[in-house]
Amino acid sequence: MVPLNQLDARSIMSRDVLDEVFGQEDEIYKAELLASLALRASELRCKKEFSEVVAAYKRAIKEIKKQEKEEQRKNNSLVEHYTNFSNSPYDNMACENWIASDDGVYTWNPTTGITDMRACYHPILPVERLKNLETGEEQLKIAFKRNYSWQEIIVPKTIVASASKIVGLAARGVAVTSETAKYLVRYLSDVENANDDYIKIQYSSGKLGWIGDGFLPYDTEIVFDGDARFRQLFHSIKEHGRRDIWYEHVKKLRKSGKFEIKFMIAASFASVLIKPLNALPFFVDLWGLTGNGKSITHMLAASIWADPGEKKYISNFKSSDVGYEVRPDMLNNLPFIIDDTSQKDERTEKNFERIVYDLCSGQGKTRSNKELGLNKENTWELCILTNGEYPLQSYMAQGGAINRILEVECTHDRLFYRPQETIDILKKNYGFAGKDFVKAVKQLGVDNIRRLQQDIQKSITSEDKTEKQLLSLSIVLTADRIATEMLFKDGQYIDITDAKSTLADVSDVSPNERCYEYLVDMISMNEQRFDVNTICEKWGDPIEIDSDSGCRMVYFYPTALENICKNGGFSKKAFLSWGMKKKLVIAKDKYGNIVKRDSVTKKTRKFCCIKVVDDLNEYIEKQKNQLNKNDDGLVFK
Repeated sequence: MVPLNQLDARSIMSRDVLDEVFGQEDEIYKAELLASLALRASELRCKKEFSEVVAAYKRAIKEIKKQEKEEQRKNNSLVEHYTNFSNSPYDNMACENWIASDDGVYTWNPTTGITDMRACYHPILPVERLKNLETGEEQLKIAFKRNYSWQEIIVPKTIVASASKIVGLAARGVAVTSETAKYLVRYLSDVENANDDYIKIQYSSGKLGWIGDGFLPYDTEIVFDGDARFRQLFHSIKEHGRRDIWYEHVKKLRKSGKFEIKFMIAASFASVLIKPLNALPFFVDLWGLTGNGKSITHMLAASIWADPGEKKYISNFKSSDVGYEVRPDMLNNLPFIIDDTSQKDERTEKNFERIVYDLCSGQGKTRSNKELGLNKENTWELCILTNGEYPLQSYMAQGGAINRILEVECTHDRLFYRPQETIDILKKNYGFAGKDFVKAVKQLGVDNIRRLQQDIQKSITSEDKTEKQLLSLSIVLTADRIATEMLFKDGQYIDITDAKSTLADVSDVSPNERCYEYLVDMISMNEQRFDVNTICEKWGDPIEIDSDSGCRMVYFYPTALENICKNGGFSKKAFLSWGMKKKLVIAKDKYGNIVKRDSVTKKTRKFCCIKVVDDLNEYIEKQKNQLNKNDDGLVFK
């Protein structure tokens, strides 16, 4: 550089001097030179002119760099027609007439030779297609770079194909606006179609459990693409901690001899057997006094598959009707564990019987969409585990609902000797046994498991129990047999006598027998309503005593009987039909009516006559024996 004292007002602003200054690589030295030149310009009384020339020189340099950058972007993106994202974990993809670089994504106009509209402010590209095995619908995995890191999101293709819907990705971190939306839609579509042979197609499912011959999430060939609301639930289903610690502790719990612990463990395993055995979902309800460890038992059942911590895998009764569908739909074959029935609100309690029916049907409601088509129905094949202070059956009025519940009464004051120790171990070690059990099921094969289940069902069959409950119990016992022999190997099988205590009697399940008992109770509580000498609303004629059997014969007005049955949640027509077959209803026509003289009006009218016996079960048993005898008194074999 020429010495400063040799520079005059003209030479200090020459291109040669400025080129030499701005050509310095050391920014500090460059700043020192500019400061020295500014001082010399002040001495020469041309500082203003010098500053204007320096500012112009800086603008020129900035424009040159911009043009060079643009030219480089053209060379990298336009000529090659490929994305160019630096430090990208993804390969470059063909992008047709788009410029895709670290500065974002732009349209390129080959006619004018300049960039046009912006599609996105940051790197973004489709990297994978997910094809759902249940519905055939596709989703797109999109990768984008924000704040110097790459992220991935999975979205339905219907969203990335619509400018009005793709703006919703702004909530997921994508820089998209209503102005750039249509260009982003076009860019993603162009890249996807230009790389159709390159972008991987991954088969996926929004449901866990059995998918063909595989089991999600343990078979990695299938990925989960379910609702984002259940990502936390999905990510809770994993192996964590140490396998040996979990097994060692659970074996100690099984050896304690607590039937409740072993049964709830087996019920959790049994959930994945329901589909292979073509059975329907069912409830297993653990009930008893508070503070005896029911919730910890649920944590134990959940730890077989997932994280049993709060707000992880275990659900509660604070849910809507849709919530009782979408969560089991996602779980599919894994157990649906709901803690503490006391948490249900008034609306849930009022509709609880319907909720039980719906969950045990394995199918949600059919709903239409805004295009007046039908949405995909929610379906599941699993076991529902609940607990509470009172048995679930106490909320049921209909025998059909009771028939779907296995009740496990907690008879111990304390199920766990050191409850906090168990909680700590379960929260730190979980998810191992479920994967082991699925592996054992695959190893045994469906045919062998079905034969085992059928043998167990035959061994527990009883005339006073229903087939539906016996099937459910046999599945739980089958799961216990497999887990005991192939996982725990401790010989701690569930006691069959204890297992049968979870079953309801046929009389508890039969709606007509329950209706008869209900009517007998109503008669005993309201005998004055059959007495002509009392002043009150009458339900029928005075009660008579049958001379042959000594039983009371109660004559109801048909309307009164209709109202009483309706209040109790029973069908009068069904009861009368059943009663006539059992000879508990004395009738002269097929509608269950008998004609006699009304003691009040002294006119002939219709009544429904019901025979009140001392012991209904004994009476029905005698009826069966009578039907099994021929005219000679021999019992049919």
